[in-house]
Amino acid sequence: MSGDRTTVGEAVASAAARLAASGADSPRLTAELFAERAFVLSRVQLLTHRDDLPGEAALSRFAEFVERRAAGEPTAYILGEREFFALPFIVTPDVLIPRPETERIVEEAQRLFAPETPLTFADFGTGSGALAVALAHEFPNARGLAVDISSGALAVADGNARLNGVAARIEFRLADFTRLELAPASLDLVVSNPPYVTEEEYVGLEREVRDHEPKLALVSPDRGLAHLRGLLPVAVRALRPGGALLCEIGSDQGEAAVSLARALESGLMDSAILRDDAGLDRVLFARRAGN
Repeated sequence: MSGDRTTVGEAVASAAARLAASGADSPRLTAELFAERAFVLSRVQLLTHRDDLPGEAALSRFAEFVERRAAGEPTAYILGEREFFALPFIVTPDVLIPRPETERIVEEAQRLFAPETPLTFADFGTGSGALAVALAHEFPNARGLAVDISSGALAVADGNARLNGVAARIEFRLADFTRLELAPASLDLVVSNPPYVTEEEYVGLEREVRDHEPKLALVSPDRGLAHLRGLLPVAVRALRPGGALLCEIGSDQGEAAVSLARALESGLMDSAILRDDAGLDRVLFARRAGN
């Protein structure tokens, strides 16, 4: 302490202890992220300015961040941002927080299509726009359609497309993707991170997810499979022969997801499950049948 004033280093240490006591994950890292924002410091400056004395307004803002996180609010909502596929994304409570495992879909798209491909794609349930924006960024000749039933989510997604310089190549549409009417054989790729959590699973989710992230984007009826069941025929109609479907699923839904894809009387082939870095079922892959 310097007199009765708090230094940057002391504030971070105290915040890390408070967050650890609350059960928040990564308390030290979180405290440092809050300090960078509240005290307007870079990562390097946070180390070199440990003995600085922040103003009262900055300390008050920092304390507010810490208490919100201690109460269970996700860090991404407090800071209003999250990185996905090395790109910055605005996040608000209107959208799910993008997660690293969803990047598996973009990685697989990169395996399936050359970077210069004039790809046409649709993102069903776009949320923050993470998948649509990342695809448009990685495929500079791509054009996409991003669909969501939430106008609030679409506003966030549109903002993220603008933030990352791809808005001119993405159309945003307010719609239920299970009832979507798209031109037949018009797409090379359909991606989706649809709701797939069951009501029973939802009750047991961590409080920061259950109490803060939009339930509409998480929970699906019929054992978590209703949205997948609805999007499959829409994707089949819209995909060109040989076009690909990449859809995130729950870690225990692989067998059921493949069965749903194979149960379509015609349309999809080569159905398979792709696993994430933890070895868990994560993405349903299938191709549109035909020549």
